[in-house]
Amino acid sequence: MPVLDTPLQIGSARIRNRLYRAPVLEGAGSGPDAAKLYARQFVGNARAGVGLIIQGNSCIYEEGRTSPGMTLVNTRERVLRLGEMVDAVHPEGAAVFLQIGHGGMYAMEAWHHPYAAERKGPLIAPSKPPWFLRPAFLRAPVHAMTTEEVRAMAGRFGDVASWAREAGYDGVQLASGNAKLVHQFLTPFYNRRADEFGGSVERRASLLRAIREAVAERAGDDYACTVKIPVDEKSPPLTPRISFEDGMEMCRLAQEWGYHAVTPVRLSVLPDTTLTKGDIPASLWRNKTMKRRLREAASSRVQWSLLMAGYVVGSVRNPFEPVWNRAVFTEAKRRLSIPVFAVGGIRTTEEVNGILDSGQADMVGIGRPFYAEPDLAARILGGSDEPRRCRNSNFCVPAEMLGMRGTCYNPAVKKTTAAT
Repeated sequence: MPVLDTPLQIGSARIRNRLYRAPVLEGAGSGPDAAKLYARQFVGNARAGVGLIIQGNSCIYEEGRTSPGMTLVNTRERVLRLGEMVDAVHPEGAAVFLQIGHGGMYAMEAWHHPYAAERKGPLIAPSKPPWFLRPAFLRAPVHAMTTEEVRAMAGRFGDVASWAREAGYDGVQLASGNAKLVHQFLTPFYNRRADEFGGSVERRASLLRAIREAVAERAGDDYACTVKIPVDEKSPPLTPRISFEDGMEMCRLAQEWGYHAVTPVRLSVLPDTTLTKGDIPASLWRNKTMKRRLREAASSRVQWSLLMAGYVVGSVRNPFEPVWNRAVFTEAKRRLSIPVFAVGGIRTTEEVNGILDSGQADMVGIGRPFYAEPDLAARILGGSDEPRRCRNSNFCVPAEMLGMRGTCYNPAVKKTTAAT
């Protein structure tokens, strides 16, 4: 039997095969129909055979989302309502994890005009922003969290995990990348704290230990708890960053502290398109709805220019390359005994099987291509060598930021899909 078809145990969760839908923002929001909107996508993915679905980043506090379409999981009631989707997915055979996090200083209250105007308090972060970023936060004060506030936040992660288990989710993943709040704690680019959560690699990573302890205490030690780990960060010249070895040490610490799996990823310290790689997202000016929403969100010319620069410069510096995280997940797999998740630029059946059959990772994730091909899992599991429809145009990325529905926005892909 091919490795792809073999099940895998991750904490209390049994995954039927080694293919997972990586977390992306589906734009379902937090309204009464959120569960139905998620189910509309996930049930079809599960029916096509995917082993695990990781629901895109959901926010643990009322403020801190990075998009109007991001789901809030700040109360037990909100999480339990999402159980309707989990109950619809499970009969199709797939497991569902909930990714949880917070945007920190890059929460939409910092830049999205309607939400910034109604902000209830300052943005939260591990430390004050680096001096060269402070002009971007003149209208949005940033509060460096106290030690007690950090401990309370770790407890909130534990609460949300316990609610997720009650709702039927099979596990959780920490959203600790993409320049979000947990990532901001992990990297010396942002974290200049002098308490137990700042300083050395282990001290910066100790937030992960506090969160893991809270999840074990409140949701159960066996409840699947997984984490993304930033490795070999990109950062501006002459600024501190997480090196390759720093990232590997964080992976080792995550294993030592009881995480059931890790996803090591190369990232940028800035919220640009380094994460997604690919083309410049021309949908920002070609798609009328996106263009209008961006103007409404970033009402000042400075804000609009900064957001556009992040997309354009990030895309120019980071063109698409297949399996771009191979070096980091392969080395993590060599050093660790817990499962390692591979993600990043994986597109073909050959790539999926090559990673698994050579023992480079235990699970293989694909994210954005599911927008273009909801039944992608059936093709991968069936061994199809048909070219993937996703063209890595990044047209879908601004939609995620602006709270629009998670789908493919490339007209050329839609035309091809309609013709088949």
